[in-house]
Amino acid sequence: MRVDLVTFIATVVVVTASGALAPGPLFFTNITHGVKSGAKGGLAFSAGHTIFELSLVLVLAFTVQTVVDEPWIKLVVGVVGGAALLVFGILQIREAIISKPAVQGESKAQSRNALLLGTLFTALNPYFIIWWLTAGLTLIVNALELASLAGVAIMYISHVWMDYAWLTGTAYLAKKGTSLVGSQGYRILMIIFGIILIFFGLYFLVPPLLTFSA
Repeated sequence: MRVDLVTFIATVVVVTASGALAPGPLFFTNITHGVKSGAKGGLAFSAGHTIFELSLVLVLAFTVQTVVDEPWIKLVVGVVGGAALLVFGILQIREAIISKPAVQGESKAQSRNALLLGTLFTALNPYFIIWWLTAGLTLIVNALELASLAGVAIMYISHVWMDYAWLTGTAYLAKKGTSLVGSQGYRILMIIFGIILIFFGLYFLVPPLLTFSA
């Protein structure tokens, strides 16, 4: 499924926002650390996150680069990635509806090394790994189809700036005493992004199935 550059970048940004803004171990540790270190700590967390994430993206890109034009690869990646986004979207909506407000400072992380924490909490997060092996891999395949490894670079830049903006911004707000987690507006935002994830799940899932059945 080929797309133009602008549409592809917009897709990456929206899919990234839908996943990146959801609370997780990295997010809560970043908030806790940000209470003391502010935006500087969030920036270090983001850098640590990038160390592991970029390595994973490059491994996946080089792994599928030689077989990206195979019809069965496009079918499998499209179906698995689309299905994963559907599941993530449903779970995100469910979590936003039933979750209780989180209290800042719940995390007991003792280390002051935000760079190390960012790397570890990324590498040890099962949701993160599953996301890149399913939905994220779909973006990588589309990027390779668009412009080979240059497309992967475009995809990753379009993705990673949101991690920096989100983690740095929330760490800054944590130091200022402002909490996003648990607020009604935040819950509504998560539900909206959950719906968007479901939309993109169908967007990735349906075309490969139609092509395969044709």
